[in-house]
Amino acid sequence: MQDLAALFEPVVESMGYELVGVEFQQGGSHGTLRVYIDHADGVSLDDCAAISHQISGILDVEEPIRQAYDLEISSPGVDRPLFKREDYTRFDGQTAKVRLAVAQAGRRNFKGRLCGLSDAGDVRIEVDGEVFELPYADIARANLVGEI
Repeated sequence: MQDLAALFEPVVESMGYELVGVEFQQGGSHGTLRVYIDHADGVSLDDCAAISHQISGILDVEEPIRQAYDLEISSPGVDRPLFKREDYTRFDGQTAKVRLAVAQAGRRNFKGRLCGLSDAGDVRIEVDGEVFELPYADIARANLVGEI
C-alpha cells in the first residue's frame, strides 16, 4: 500500500489534509480500498467526499488495482491506525495494540504504552512493566487504543 500512499499523498496534502494511511482488504473477487485522512479541525463528510472525488480521478487514470473494489475515505477515529514509522514517535506515551506477522517472545499481540523507537528503528512498547522492541517490518497491524 506504500505505492498507493505515495500516489495519493501529494493530492491529499495539497488539499490541506494529512494522509494517515491506506489499506486494502481483499474480499474474494471484491475488495475495499480504505484511505484514512486527518485535519487539525477534524474530518467531515464533505471533506471525505472531496478527497474521494480527487482519489477516484487518480485511480481512474492510474488503475493500480486490477479487481472490483469499493473506495472508502475515513477519519482515523479514536482507535487511530498506525501506518508510518513516525507514528510511533508521534504517539509516544499513548496506549496501542500491535499485532505482529511473526511471533516474538512467544506472542503476536501486544497491548501497552508506546515508548517510541529504538536506535535500530524497532518499535518499543511497554506491556505490564516490560519493554519489548518489535521489528517495524514485522508489524501486521497497529492502532491506538481510544480511552473513553
